[in-house]
Amino acid sequence: MASQKQHSPTGVLPSRQAILSPGRRAPDFSLPSTPDQKVALSEFLGRSVILAFYPADWSPVCGDQMALYNEILPEFKRLGADLLGISVDGIWCHLAFAKDRKLKFPLLADFEPKGAVAQAYGVYAPESGTTGRALFVINPKGVIHWSYLSPVGINPGADGILGALESAQGS
Repeated sequence: MASQKQHSPTGVLPSRQAILSPGRRAPDFSLPSTPDQKVALSEFLGRSVILAFYPADWSPVCGDQMALYNEILPEFKRLGADLLGISVDGIWCHLAFAKDRKLKFPLLADFEPKGAVAQAYGVYAPESGTTGRALFVINPKGVIHWSYLSPVGINPGADGILGALESAQGS
């Protein structure tokens, strides 16, 4: 079950396109993590990666979600996964947010062209100009193992991610 695509309970995707489903190769990207450094998904081949797309730094739900992931980061690492947060906020906003929340994982700026990576994953919300609240677990071969789109106002927690990482180890 963990490897099946899960849809938004409302049935409405943010961009009226489908979130990428398990079994597809994850689109590669290179996004800024600092003003002078970029992170590319291809750098993580051989390891599992969690992509946590979220609408905006500083919003209450996003702040709680990122704080939870920061708290359980050692469990993600124990299961062999790296975590990347992605939103359309700019890099300076990300740096201030990460410092304030003491985040120990990179936040990547899908800022310009705005939302291009979110669009590639089917989670850009053009009506708000933000990223949907979506999660992806990508296996060490670069293939999507699990994806989930949460309603924007609900923190999806970490149970789905942990279940997907555990099932990926068994496959």
